[in-house]
Amino acid sequence: MTLNRGTVVSLDEKPVNNPIDEKAARQVAEAAREQKWERPSFAKGLYMGDFDWELIHPHPQQDHETAARGAKFMQKLREAIKSIDPAVIEREARIPDADIKILRELGAFGMKIPVEYGGLGLSLADYGRALMLVGTLNPSLGALLSAHQSIGVPEPVKMFGTEEQKRKFLPRCAQGAISAFLLTENDVGSDPARLGTTATLSDDGKSYTINGAKLWTTNGVVAELLVVMAAVPPHESGDGTKTRGGISAFVVEADSPGIIVENRNAFMGLRGIENGVTRFHDVSVPIENRLGKEGAGLKIALSTLNTGRLSIPAMCAGAGKWSLKIAREWSNARVQWGKPVGKHEAVGKKIAYIAASTFALESVFELSAALADAGMKDVRIEAALAKLFSSEVSCKIADELLQIRGGRGYETAQSLHARGERAVPVEQLVRDLRINRIFEGSTEIMHLLIAREAVDAHLKAAGDLANKDADLQAKAKAALGASGFYAKWLPTLALGSGLLPNSYSDHGHLAKYLRFIERASRRLARHTFAGMATWQAGMENHQAFLGRVVDVGAELFAMAACISRVELMRTQDPKNAASAELLALAFCEQSEHRCETLFKDLWANSDKTDRKLSKKVLAGDFQWLEAGIIDNSEGTGEWIAPWSSETLEDKRHPYGS
Repeated sequence: MTLNRGTVVSLDEKPVNNPIDEKAARQVAEAAREQKWERPSFAKGLYMGDFDWELIHPHPQQDHETAARGAKFMQKLREAIKSIDPAVIEREARIPDADIKILRELGAFGMKIPVEYGGLGLSLADYGRALMLVGTLNPSLGALLSAHQSIGVPEPVKMFGTEEQKRKFLPRCAQGAISAFLLTENDVGSDPARLGTTATLSDDGKSYTINGAKLWTTNGVVAELLVVMAAVPPHESGDGTKTRGGISAFVVEADSPGIIVENRNAFMGLRGIENGVTRFHDVSVPIENRLGKEGAGLKIALSTLNTGRLSIPAMCAGAGKWSLKIAREWSNARVQWGKPVGKHEAVGKKIAYIAASTFALESVFELSAALADAGMKDVRIEAALAKLFSSEVSCKIADELLQIRGGRGYETAQSLHARGERAVPVEQLVRDLRINRIFEGSTEIMHLLIAREAVDAHLKAAGDLANKDADLQAKAKAALGASGFYAKWLPTLALGSGLLPNSYSDHGHLAKYLRFIERASRRLARHTFAGMATWQAGMENHQAFLGRVVDVGAELFAMAACISRVELMRTQDPKNAASAELLALAFCEQSEHRCETLFKDLWANSDKTDRKLSKKVLAGDFQWLEAGIIDNSEGTGEWIAPWSSETLEDKRHPYGS
């Protein structure tokens, strides 16, 4: 059956039966990784006990022309969006067409697209600053622009597209043809090996036919162009050559016959986000719309996310800045027990945390973006750490701000305004930020992803020692090979510049924290090695341990970013350098205490008991504990929805239509 745009249709497809075991799932994920390290990585060094300060200091800077182009656009953007009313977006749960028109006329949909293809050619740093500005007006605006440019059509086409594909799609995107990225399915999230959407090559080899369904398609409800990940079945080419196929990436016209947007999803936050369920029934896509080779889809997705994830840290930094402003103004205005609430230590501690953490958020974003723009470093770990750190810290900042505001923090801006008070949307901030700990890699997935990269050298050295399927003979052989690597590496962890009291003395008061980072880096590497030695192939099952290892590295990276930024400000912004140093000192002191707690928890924890308890909970041993409540969700639907067999109406509604 062929679907035409705007028709009401009946879908009777059945889910693709795609049983994948744990081993196969790991193999697919591993194959999608970038296997080599051809450029240095500061963050990777932190996990290996190699604190190379010179990789991030002096702080990378933009050239004059790039900086001027970014500053000019930021000025135009700030002026243009003054007419956008964020309360309308929140109230109507949709970004008005007029607001989209403003962004299109500014060229905001082509910020990252090179000038030669009709875009603005902004740096990642300036792109992030623009998202920061727009995101503080309303996060749904930031999500729209970010999903379009960071993970939608522009980035993968720019990175992996042919010249013909770039000239075909990039100018359209720059002019405001909104795009979306479609990977997730009803029962497929961060485990793409189970992907059910298929793309079957035609007999004449000129096109693919896509069948399947995608969930949580950000921008999918309004998109004109889609990047779709689909599994190409093994097949024979025209000359009889057998091809393995595999997960592949396709650029698809959103109004192609056979595509239907089944539902526009609604969420606790980001009320203006256009996110839906998109289904494909015999959708024909020309072969020239495939990005890269067959089977390269996951590598394309992961490579795109390496820098695409930096949009989240940018908007999180913006949220921190707004929170700091509100906390400062409110804590001076509100008086209790004879003095402003901010002067009570209980509140003052929260203000100090917000201020120091906001400085760290911006420092982490600025450093990560600058490293990516410079192109001389491998930033896959830095970008992932930035996303992990920023999403967690910004949520805590928002929660602390809500506590400072008290009942007014819990009250909606609309209600505050209705009774004559300033419409401060703190509860909206809490709701809007919460998704950042989930999408583009949840905190738990980021822990595993970063841990995999951080222990890459160990896994290569250990070989079959880290392979639970290897036999004893293979493990014995691997042990001999590993001994050579560790004989050279382990001694380097004993001594370092962090033990010398005069090290980094040219950095003044911050020198002590550079010495701490260096010592902590070697200490972290020793603990990681101890974990590898203890559990070997079972290391991957100790996810709580790996999560703490990653979190220590995130704190060290943030500390280093703060110090690097202070040193940059001494020359670029000397007026504010002294106050920046105090912010950095406060963050580093707070971070050092968090690191010490994480180090302690690596080995002294409740992990063993928690594993035992969780298994028994899943087995139903504690159902008695659930007695005495009413679950209103029972009987309302399946845990994971099957493919529809009911009559569906297309919910797609492009802006301006």
